[in-house]
Amino acid sequence: MYNDKRVIVLDLETQKSFAEISRDKLYQLKISVVGIYDSFDAEYHCFEEKELPRLEERLKQCDLLVGFNIIDFDMRVLGPHLLMDTSHLKVLDLMVEFQKVKGHRVSLQSMAQATLNDSKSGTGYDAIQLYRDGRMDDLKKYCLDDVRITKEIFDYGLKEKSVKFFSNRDYMNHEIEIDWSYWLHEDVSNEEAFPTSLF
Repeated sequence: MYNDKRVIVLDLETQKSFAEISRDKLYQLKISVVGIYDSFDAEYHCFEEKELPRLEERLKQCDLLVGFNIIDFDMRVLGPHLLMDTSHLKVLDLMVEFQKVKGHRVSLQSMAQATLNDSKSGTGYDAIQLYRDGRMDDLKKYCLDDVRITKEIFDYGLKEKSVKFFSNRDYMNHEIEIDWSYWLHEDVSNEEAFPTSLF
C-alpha cells in the first residue's frame, strides 16, 4: 500500500495541559507517551519519555511521518526532546491536508466518526489524568488507539481518494476528494506541500 516506503504514523500524549503551559513553549508540556505504527514491521509501539532514543532510531529510518495536527503540536512537543534534526523529516499532517481543501480545521473525532464509523476513546485531558493517576497501561492503550484511527483514515484516503467528516453546522456527514498518494513519491517535500505560514 505504501509503495515500499517506510511509513510511521505518530501520536503523543503530554504530562501537562495548555492551562499550565504557554502555547509558545509546547515542549514544556512534557511527553508522557508516544505511540506509533511502523510499516517496517507492521506493528504498533509505545514509548515512554525515557525510551525516546528507541523511537528516534525508528524516525531516522522512516520515509514518511504521518499524524493529525502533527506539525503544530506533536513535532513541536517532541522535537526538542530528540537529538536528530527533525526538519529533514517528510511529514504529512492529515489535518493540514484537510484544511487546504476545505479552508477550515476539523477534529480527529469528526473524521473518525464519518470516515470509519469509529470514535476516539477519550480526550487529551483524559490522557493527562491517566498519566497523573499512574495508569500507564491505560494511557498507552488510549494513545495507540488514536494512532490506529489516524492510520486507518490515512489508509482510507489512499485507497478511496476521499475522506469524510461530520459537520457540527448541519449535523451531517460530508465527503471531500483528497489525494495523499503523491506523498509516497521521492520528489515531494514539506516546503511544496505546506503553506509557509504554518512555520
